[in-house]
Amino acid sequence: MNNPKIIDMHMHTSVSDGTDTPEQIVGRVKEAGIGLFSITDHDAVKGCKTVLGILQNGDPAFVTGVEFSCKDEKGRYHILGYGYDTDAEAIVAITRKGHALRLEKLQKRLDYLKSEFGFSFSGEDVSALFSLDNPGKPHVANLMVRYGYAPSKEEAITRYINGFRAGDAYVRPEEAIDAITSSGGIPVLAHPSYGRGDELILGDEMDSRLRRLIGFGLLGVEAFYSGFTPRLQKEMLGFAGKYGLYVTAGSDYHGKNKLVRLADTNLPDESEYPQGLIRFMNEVKISQP
Repeated sequence: MNNPKIIDMHMHTSVSDGTDTPEQIVGRVKEAGIGLFSITDHDAVKGCKTVLGILQNGDPAFVTGVEFSCKDEKGRYHILGYGYDTDAEAIVAITRKGHALRLEKLQKRLDYLKSEFGFSFSGEDVSALFSLDNPGKPHVANLMVRYGYAPSKEEAITRYINGFRAGDAYVRPEEAIDAITSSGGIPVLAHPSYGRGDELILGDEMDSRLRRLIGFGLLGVEAFYSGFTPRLQKEMLGFAGKYGLYVTAGSDYHGKNKLVRLADTNLPDESEYPQGLIRFMNEVKISQP
């Protein structure tokens, strides 16, 4: 395909922790002039299925996406999957597992807030949380604000919710990578330089982490990202070149749940796209009416 001028391969809908519905996302993508996009909801393919069903002739090119929050004895990782078959057995199974673990974390998080701070919610509101496709921190934080336990969603998360540790209630990175590749997709490490909270992963530590994930089958890195400084971007592009990895670009847009604009990826002019990004666009499965 010709290099699109605007690309955004990392955005979330109301199926996970965004505020825009899949239908609204498609409208916003067109308004922003984005030529290639993907929806990467947490542990879910529902939003992608919706988009595939409503795309029309002349709409931007679309790539199926998903994001898994992973953890093992070496650390935390966010693994993106692109271009997979939404009906493949492996991707369906891993999203079900991720959803079940997310509900487990939700219950433990609510128990933590009650035991540590005395925060409790009505049975109706708790049931509403568990009925969501993929409840996460923003949903609990918004409820806390409504109850007056915190003045803002951001403070609810940083002051209270982030004190909770979920233990091993995560998909392992090798599980996510295997499920993505087994479903015909390309596994990519999201915002690679960022660990938990304010943690930065750089230099030799990043090199070691990438080599380990490549051993599991990782094929790409999100080198262009809304929160990256020029230094972080340069380092990730260097690693992509060193290991022959694909390169992707994403904003991590969440609608009103984050102060991130759609298509804010820090991409250069399309004539300067790195080879890793060009290879990705040429080889990932693109859905276009």
